[in-house]
Amino acid sequence: MSMLPTFTVQTSAQLSVHLKSLRKARGLTQTALGARVGVKQVRIADIEKNPGTVSLDQLLQVLHALDARLLLADTQSDAGKTTLPVPAVQRPSDDW
Repeated sequence: MSMLPTFTVQTSAQLSVHLKSLRKARGLTQTALGARVGVKQVRIADIEKNPGTVSLDQLLQVLHALDARLLLADTQSDAGKTTLPVPAVQRPSDDW
């Protein structure tokens, strides 16, 4: 099993670089990526230039079109491993 490359993004400038790099690595023009997302080339150029202004929904659409995904990491836990509390599951009573 090969490890997929991951990129740490802490600023919109870093995201800008990675979005453009992913698009080029996929051999896509801004126009072709825009067609996949359903927007014009100028919108892709705007997103690449300043991704901080894009909605999360549209960013996820762009990432999906690039065959990429957004992963969140808890930087306060040990080695990125987090144990989150699991909500209790209520079973229906026999009175139902």
